[in-house]
Amino acid sequence: MTRSLALLLLLFLSGPLFSQHKTQNVVLITLDGMRWQEVFGGAVDSLMLNREFVEDTAGLYAQFSAATPAQRREKLMPWFWSTLQQKGQLYGNRWLGNQVNVSNKHWFSYPGYNEILTGFADPRIHSNDKVENPNVTVLEWLNQQPDFRGKVAAFGSWDVFPYIVNEKRSGVPVNAGFETATGSGLSDKERFLNELQPEIPSPWGSVRLDAFTHHYALEYMKRQHPRVVYIAYGETDDFAHGGHYDQYLRSAQRTDAFIKALWDYVQSDPFYAGNTTFLITTDHGRGSTRDGWKHHGTDHPGADAIWFAMIGPDTPAKGEMKTQGQWWQNQFASTLASLLGKQYSNKQAVGKPIP
Repeated sequence: MTRSLALLLLLFLSGPLFSQHKTQNVVLITLDGMRWQEVFGGAVDSLMLNREFVEDTAGLYAQFSAATPAQRREKLMPWFWSTLQQKGQLYGNRWLGNQVNVSNKHWFSYPGYNEILTGFADPRIHSNDKVENPNVTVLEWLNQQPDFRGKVAAFGSWDVFPYIVNEKRSGVPVNAGFETATGSGLSDKERFLNELQPEIPSPWGSVRLDAFTHHYALEYMKRQHPRVVYIAYGETDDFAHGGHYDQYLRSAQRTDAFIKALWDYVQSDPFYAGNTTFLITTDHGRGSTRDGWKHHGTDHPGADAIWFAMIGPDTPAKGEMKTQGQWWQNQFASTLASLLGKQYSNKQAVGKPIP
C-alpha cells in the first residue's frame, strides 16, 4: 500500500476526528427573567389560582394546568418540549440536580447580559443604567474577525441593549427599545413595522412589545442574512415585575411560538438550513417564594438559578439533560464562538465552552 493511499484510508476511518463544525451561523436568544421552574415544570398552581396575580384564575387554570409537570410544560412551551426536546439539549432542571447559575454577584439584567456576552462577571457592571459597556462582547469580537465583519447584528426589546453591546464602539448594529428599521432596501413589512410601532403603546417606558423585536429581527435575517444574530425578548420580566402571572405565562408561550417561527424560517432558507445553531437562555432567575417570583436580585434567594438550551447540527439530540452537574452563565460566549470554529478569549479569563 502506498503511503498516500494509507493516509487517505486513515482519514476515512477516523473521519469524526478530522471533521469540521457544521455550524456556520448562530442565533442567540434570551428570554428576560424567565424562571427555570416554569421552563421545566410548567405553570404553578398556587400562582395561577392566586387572584392577586391573576385576573381570570379559572380561565388561566384551564389553559395551562395538566396532570403532570411534563404535560404542563408542553402546554406552556410546546416548541421547546417537542422540537427542541427531540433534536437539542436543555440544561437547568434543578429537580434532577442539573444546575445552571450566574457567576455575577448581582442577579439582575445588565450584569447578566454582560456575563452572557463577554464570558465573565465584571464588578463594574452593577446597575441597569445606560452606561457604555467597557468590555468587548463576543458579538464585537466576532465582528472584528474578517469572515464575520458586518455579519453580526442584535435586536432587543429593552432600550439598554445599544449600551450593553456598545453599538458605537463595536460597530454591531443594534435595534432595541423603540428604534425603527433604518437603511436602504427595507422590506414592506419593515416599513409597516416602522409605522405601527409608535401607534401601539407599550406598558413600559423602556421596553417595547416583543412582537416588534421579533419581526424586526426576522425581516433583517431574511434581507441581510447575518451570520450571528442576537434576539433579546423582554416581556416575561416586565409582566413578572408587575405581578401579572397570567401575562407572564402567555408571554412565555408567545415567545416559544416566536422561536418556532425563527427555527422554521431557518430550515427553509438555503443560507441557514442545516448549518445554524440556536442558543437560548436567560439573564437571571427569579425568587422562589410566594411573592419572590416577581423579583430578582440578591434579596431574593434563587434568582441566580438559570437555564439554557441549544439546538443545531453540532448538538447531539439528548433532550432534557438529566445528569447531575454544574454549568455557568459565563460559558455562553465561548460556546457560541466554539460552535463557529473560533477560540474566544478576552482581557479576563472566560468560561470554558460547553462540550
